[in-house]
Amino acid sequence: MFPAPTQPGPAFRHAQTTMNRQKLLDVGNCVPDHAAIRALVTGNFDAEVLQAHGADDALAFLRQGPIDLVLINRKLDYDYSDGIEILKRIKADPALATTPVMLITNYPEYQQAAVAAGAEYGFGKDDLHDAATIKKLAKFLRA
Repeated sequence: MFPAPTQPGPAFRHAQTTMNRQKLLDVGNCVPDHAAIRALVTGNFDAEVLQAHGADDALAFLRQGPIDLVLINRKLDYDYSDGIEILKRIKADPALATTPVMLITNYPEYQQAAVAAGAEYGFGKDDLHDAATIKKLAKFLRA
């Protein structure tokens, strides 16, 4: 029998880091906005950022395994459909209903509608780099 290594090797550390990373699902944002969200999240939290373009791929990601937070654009980039409809589908599915979701919109009336549908109060793209936005995300993601 070989002696146990005193320190885990690089492959083990990488696998362990990947396993422990949290996951944020970004739904319906265009390439530049997704890049800004990814930079914000990876610069402040130990989280992987996944991207979905619509309801079907968002729900597929959610069914593959735990997602720590979902951010949904109010109007999806690829077809301009209503992001609140995806929120409602997530909250209507008993297996997914406890997943935290935030709507990305600058309009308070849509934030209120999202909260009424089961979301956490989100933020607008105008507030992307504000300390308050990072604080909102920190409720669900660890640094």
